[in-house]
Amino acid sequence: MLDIFKQTKKEPKDLRGVLNKVKGLEEKIEKVLEKIEKMKKEQRFSVQKVGIIRFNPFSEVGGDQSFSIALLNEGDDGVVITSLYSRQENRVYGKPIKNGQSEYTLSEEEKQAIDKAKNSKIND
Repeated sequence: MLDIFKQTKKEPKDLRGVLNKVKGLEEKIEKVLEKIEKMKKEQRFSVQKVGIIRFNPFSEVGGDQSFSIALLNEGDDGVVITSLYSRQENRVYGKPIKNGQSEYTLSEEEKQAIDKAKNSKIND
């Protein structure tokens, strides 16, 4: 017969044992909370916002084969990557983004991708 009431872990037998167990749990909870706070701080620098725009820059190629994608962190820092596709070649450009802006001239599609990213968030 299966003994469902069998204790598998050593349970405290008195108030002192219960208090020691509670103290141990409090210490573990404190360590978990510290790790969570560390992860929150580190997460600010990870990609949290993404915006992508597909478009057709050349009339001789059908379809929206080209794209601009913005990858931003919490502070709107990151990169915008643009791929321009034609039958003869494919060009890829990357531009750094700081506070949602770039020191380089941005195309209309890149601006749209950045705006789209700024208004989205992966972790929502």
